[in-house]
Amino acid sequence: STPRPGEISLAHHGVLFLDEFPEYRRAAIEALRAPLENGKVLITRARCSMEFPARFQLIGAMNPCPCGRLGSDGQRCDCSAIGIQKYMQKLSQPILDRIDLHVELEPVPLSVLTSNFAHARAEADDLRAMVRRARVTQIERSGKLNSTLGTEELKQQIDLDTRSKTLLERSSQQLGFTARSFVRILRTAQTIADIQGDKHVTSTHIAEAISLRKLERLQKHVQAA
Repeated sequence: STPRPGEISLAHHGVLFLDEFPEYRRAAIEALRAPLENGKVLITRARCSMEFPARFQLIGAMNPCPCGRLGSDGQRCDCSAIGIQKYMQKLSQPILDRIDLHVELEPVPLSVLTSNFAHARAEADDLRAMVRRARVTQIERSGKLNSTLGTEELKQQIDLDTRSKTLLERSSQQLGFTARSFVRILRTAQTIADIQGDKHVTSTHIAEAISLRKLERLQKHVQAA
């Protein structure tokens, strides 16, 4: 009867990591929609309404199929097309729309696990410096980070050339991007440009941003199969 902060409010201004993302209850996953969009949770009871902050970075991990071997080199996937489709459908399109990056990761080779991590730490330091520079660029340009830019702000900030517009239109027709997906592609493309130190968003940045929508491409492939 007395609402308390849940996991997403406890992750406010931090990271919420959900492993085996599709295995959570569908209602729990769908409940992430409003907080991901608005950065807050509103709980209404008979006697009162309470609002909790919930501006967090969501990281969800999942397998490409129920057995986890789809697309793996040297391993055979035993899942049926229907089984893969049902597994993918556990994540609704509205949830996928609200996740900026869908990244496919390859299994880590044993040689990497047994190697010296000094080189990896050096690479991480370089990446951290690039991210810091990009954040400074974004705040100096618009007073906020790209992740908080609205649709109208993006339109004013990004001047797409003909090639970029054509690429977006064709990709949208092939993959069925929604308006939310479209906005996130623009945000990602602007961030890629900032990290690379480019002043303007080009078709190269747009193409890379589209390539980071892996789940939408995978769903189309499963549906076609």
